[in-house]
Amino acid sequence: MLNGSAQAAKTKVVVLTTDGEFAQSVRTTFGSSGIELSVANGGIAGHAALDFADAAVVVADIDSTRPEDFPALQRLVARLGGRPPLIVVTQSFNETVARQLLQVRVADFLIKPLAPIDLVRACARVAQQGNGGDTKEAQIYTFLPAAGGVGVSTLAIQTALLLLRSGQRSGASTCLVDLDFQHGACADYLDIEPRLDLGEIEPRPERLDGQLLEIMLSHHSSGLAVIAAPHRPAEMRSFDPNVVTRLLDLVSTRFDYVVIDTPRTWFSWTDNVLIGSNRLFIVTESTVPGLRYAQNLVTAIIERLGDDVQPQVIVNRFEQRMFGPGLRRADLKQALGGALAGTIPNNYALVREAIDRGVPLEEVKPRNPVTTELKKLIDPHTAAQRKPAAPAERGRSPVTAR
Repeated sequence: MLNGSAQAAKTKVVVLTTDGEFAQSVRTTFGSSGIELSVANGGIAGHAALDFADAAVVVADIDSTRPEDFPALQRLVARLGGRPPLIVVTQSFNETVARQLLQVRVADFLIKPLAPIDLVRACARVAQQGNGGDTKEAQIYTFLPAAGGVGVSTLAIQTALLLLRSGQRSGASTCLVDLDFQHGACADYLDIEPRLDLGEIEPRPERLDGQLLEIMLSHHSSGLAVIAAPHRPAEMRSFDPNVVTRLLDLVSTRFDYVVIDTPRTWFSWTDNVLIGSNRLFIVTESTVPGLRYAQNLVTAIIERLGDDVQPQVIVNRFEQRMFGPGLRRADLKQALGGALAGTIPNNYALVREAIDRGVPLEEVKPRNPVTTELKKLIDPHTAAQRKPAAPAERGRSPVTAR
């Protein structure tokens, strides 16, 4: 049952459903709990006529086969604005449903058939999270490599450490998530033990809750929380997208900043991760093939996902030469157009030492140029949310003409 300060402040749960059996189950479950229950049998479509002012939690039972339910859910989310928190219950879960739930970012979701106690626990958890203040949406930074060996893990790690440091005064928390379940390097680079046990949660993704997540979190000496799985170099397979969706859903409700290191291989869950990101950085290197790969990836993402994502390219290990061979900044701009976010200077010795010691770059050398440039790109207080211009046309690009 709802308890503690959440129960003292508000004890009303509003359920929107057209499923008579589910409504009866909810009434039976909450009937002896001392909680005020309001069941709206008209379902989510009739939410406009309801008053949620004194509700602790809203539970919306949606039918993923009805096209009108998701637009109604979007309107409800916009109306609530995070208070009270919203839990979605649905009878089926697939890639399309996962994408839509990531777009609206509900407090939690459950899949029928569900045990009554699971609904009670979910209500208690989100009510307690929301009772301390306004619900915050995590800012999600996702890094995607355009090619192998471009330094994407290093940039993701340093971004997480920078966000952790920037949020210390305000108490903002940061989590680094390594989604490369086969060859992930984040735990090794930070010299910590990976604790994400995919074998335990994959059979039943709904078992993954806040308590289990805490057990599977690793912690760096800096205070950074890390989610990483042990290497599986001989096991090439895609994990159930429900696992990744559930994992990121929990992480985004617990932490203020989430940084995701995404593998180059496109899995069934990759679309959902990119759509759910506030900022998506494609990482490449300062070579002609590297810029071609980045061009192609930006184009592919825009064609595949449309305006739901806004990919920006970071050119890593860039060396500006006034004279002699090599790509210049003007070449990068002409090749990538408005998709170019910026460049990170090459300093292999500095990065190698930080990796070998498992520490931030700033600890090796304060105010180093790599960190300075990365700060400009990811600073949450100065980074504008914008739609990047399309990359330069292939026929006009000096990269493709060479």
